[in-house]
Amino acid sequence: MRKILDSVVAGCCLAAAFCLVSCDSDLDIQQEYPFTVEAMPVADEIAAGNTVEIRLEIVPEGDFSGTVYTLRYFQPEGKGRLKMEDGTVLKPNDRYLLGEKRFRLYYTSESADGAQTIDLYFENNWGSLQQLTFDFNAENGGENSGEEDAE
Repeated sequence: MRKILDSVVAGCCLAAAFCLVSCDSDLDIQQEYPFTVEAMPVADEIAAGNTVEIRLEIVPEGDFSGTVYTLRYFQPEGKGRLKMEDGTVLKPNDRYLLGEKRFRLYYTSESADGAQTIDLYFENNWGSLQQLTFDFNAENGGENSGEEDAE
Protein backbone atom coordinates (compact mmCIF):
# COMPACT_ATOMS: atom_id res chain seq x y z
CA MET A 1 0.00 0.00 0.00
CA ARG A 2 2.84 2.33 0.84
CA LYS A 3 4.42 1.78 -2.59
CA ILE A 4 1.13 2.68 -4.33
CA LEU A 5 0.77 5.85 -2.28
CA ASP A 6 4.40 6.81 -3.02
CA SER A 7 3.80 6.20 -6.73
CA VAL A 8 0.66 8.38 -6.75
CA VAL A 9 2.45 11.22 -4.92
CA ALA A 10 5.43 10.97 -7.29
CA GLY A 11 3.07 11.01 -10.30
CA CYS A 12 1.28 14.10 -8.97
CA CYS A 13 4.60 15.88 -8.38
CA LEU A 14 5.78 15.05 -11.91
CA ALA A 15 2.48 16.29 -13.39
CA ALA A 16 2.69 19.54 -11.40
CA ALA A 17 6.31 20.07 -12.43
CA PHE A 18 5.40 19.44 -16.07
CA CYS A 19 2.53 21.97 -15.88
CA LEU A 20 4.74 24.62 -14.28
CA VAL A 21 7.51 24.15 -16.81
CA SER A 22 5.16 24.22 -19.81
CA CYS A 23 3.39 27.44 -18.75
CA ASP A 24 4.60 30.72 -20.21
CA SER A 25 4.32 33.59 -17.76
CA ASP A 26 4.50 36.19 -20.57
CA LEU A 27 0.95 36.87 -21.70
CA ASP A 28 0.71 38.43 -25.14
CA ILE A 29 -1.92 41.16 -24.78
CA GLN A 30 -2.20 43.39 -27.82
CA GLN A 31 -3.09 46.97 -26.99
CA GLU A 32 -1.91 48.75 -30.11
CA TYR A 33 -3.69 48.22 -33.40
CA PRO A 34 -2.89 49.94 -36.69
CA PHE A 35 -5.60 52.27 -37.95
CA THR A 36 -6.58 54.18 -41.05
CA VAL A 37 -8.62 57.34 -41.49
CA GLU A 38 -11.27 57.33 -44.20
CA ALA A 39 -12.81 60.48 -45.67
CA MET A 40 -15.88 60.95 -47.81
CA PRO A 41 -15.22 62.89 -51.05
CA VAL A 42 -14.83 66.64 -50.49
CA ALA A 43 -15.38 69.52 -52.92
CA ASP A 44 -12.09 70.79 -54.29
CA GLU A 45 -13.28 74.35 -55.02
CA ILE A 46 -14.34 76.82 -52.37
CA ALA A 47 -15.10 80.53 -52.42
CA ALA A 48 -13.99 82.89 -49.66
CA GLY A 49 -16.49 82.76 -46.80
CA ASN A 50 -17.92 79.39 -47.86
CA THR A 51 -17.69 76.23 -45.77
CA VAL A 52 -16.91 72.65 -46.79
CA GLU A 53 -17.95 69.66 -44.67
CA ILE A 54 -15.32 66.94 -44.20
CA ARG A 55 -16.73 63.58 -43.01
CA LEU A 56 -14.13 61.34 -41.40
CA GLU A 57 -13.95 57.94 -39.77
CA ILE A 58 -11.11 56.30 -37.86
CA VAL A 59 -10.99 52.58 -38.69
CA PRO A 60 -8.76 50.53 -36.35
CA GLU A 61 -7.78 46.96 -37.26
CA GLY A 62 -8.65 45.87 -33.71
CA ASP A 63 -10.17 47.34 -30.61
CA PHE A 64 -8.60 48.05 -27.24
CA SER A 65 -10.73 50.03 -24.80
CA GLY A 66 -7.78 52.14 -23.62
CA THR A 67 -7.03 53.61 -27.06
CA VAL A 68 -7.70 57.33 -27.58
CA TYR A 69 -7.28 59.38 -30.75
CA THR A 70 -6.21 62.98 -31.17
CA LEU A 71 -6.21 65.45 -34.06
CA ARG A 72 -3.80 68.23 -35.02
CA TYR A 73 -3.89 70.34 -38.16
CA PHE A 74 -1.68 72.68 -40.13
CA GLN A 75 -2.43 75.00 -43.04
CA PRO A 76 0.71 75.29 -45.16
CA GLU A 77 -1.05 77.20 -47.95
CA GLY A 78 -3.92 79.70 -47.97
CA LYS A 79 -6.00 80.92 -45.06
CA GLY A 80 -9.08 79.44 -43.44
CA ARG A 81 -10.74 78.22 -40.28
CA LEU A 82 -11.33 74.60 -39.23
CA LYS A 83 -14.11 73.70 -36.76
CA MET A 84 -15.27 70.51 -35.11
CA GLU A 85 -18.91 69.41 -35.03
CA ASP A 86 -19.38 70.89 -31.55
CA GLY A 87 -18.27 74.33 -32.78
CA THR A 88 -14.71 74.20 -31.38
CA VAL A 89 -12.45 76.27 -33.64
CA LEU A 90 -9.15 74.43 -34.03
CA LYS A 91 -5.82 76.19 -33.67
CA PRO A 92 -2.91 74.99 -35.81
CA ASN A 93 -0.60 72.47 -34.10
CA ASP A 94 -2.79 72.17 -30.98
CA ARG A 95 -3.83 68.63 -30.10
CA TYR A 96 -7.57 67.89 -29.76
CA LEU A 97 -9.04 64.73 -28.23
CA LEU A 98 -11.53 62.96 -30.49
CA GLY A 99 -14.46 61.50 -28.57
CA GLU A 100 -15.88 59.52 -31.50
CA LYS A 101 -14.36 57.49 -34.33
CA ARG A 102 -16.87 58.93 -36.80
CA PHE A 103 -17.08 62.73 -36.93
CA ARG A 104 -17.24 65.84 -39.12
CA LEU A 105 -15.01 68.87 -39.54
CA TYR A 106 -15.95 72.13 -41.23
CA TYR A 107 -13.42 74.17 -43.19
CA THR A 108 -14.29 77.81 -43.98
CA SER A 109 -12.18 79.59 -46.58
CA GLU A 110 -10.74 82.99 -45.72
CA SER A 111 -8.74 83.26 -48.97
CA ALA A 112 -10.16 85.23 -51.89
CA ASP A 113 -7.91 83.58 -54.44
CA GLY A 114 -5.21 80.94 -54.77
CA ALA A 115 -4.85 77.42 -53.50
CA GLN A 116 -5.51 76.32 -49.93
CA THR A 117 -4.18 73.22 -48.21
CA ILE A 118 -4.89 71.71 -44.81
CA ASP A 119 -2.99 68.77 -43.34
CA LEU A 120 -4.75 66.67 -40.70
CA TYR A 121 -2.72 64.46 -38.36
CA PHE A 122 -4.45 61.69 -36.41
CA GLU A 123 -2.55 59.97 -33.62
CA ASN A 124 -3.42 57.36 -31.03
CA ASN A 125 -1.92 57.12 -27.54
CA TRP A 126 0.39 54.31 -28.73
CA GLY A 127 2.20 56.62 -31.15
CA SER A 128 0.64 55.50 -34.46
CA LEU A 129 0.10 58.40 -36.86
CA GLN A 130 -2.02 58.90 -39.98
CA GLN A 131 -2.07 62.03 -42.17
CA LEU A 132 -4.70 63.32 -44.60
CA THR A 133 -4.25 66.36 -46.85
CA PHE A 134 -7.06 68.37 -48.40
CA ASP A 135 -6.40 70.79 -51.26
CA PHE A 136 -8.88 73.48 -52.26
CA ASN A 137 -8.81 75.92 -55.15
CA ALA A 138 -10.46 79.31 -55.06
CA GLU A 139 -13.85 79.21 -56.72
CA ASN A 140 -14.07 81.63 -59.63
CA GLY A 141 -17.51 82.76 -60.72
CA GLY A 142 -20.68 80.96 -59.67
CA GLU A 143 -23.87 82.00 -57.93
CA ASN A 144 -22.30 83.44 -54.76
CA SER A 145 -19.39 85.30 -56.32
CA GLY A 146 -21.48 88.26 -57.48
CA GLU A 147 -22.77 88.89 -53.96
CA GLU A 148 -19.33 88.64 -52.39
CA ASP A 149 -17.62 90.81 -55.01
CA ALA A 150 -20.32 93.53 -54.93
CA GLU A 151 -18.60 95.49 -52.13
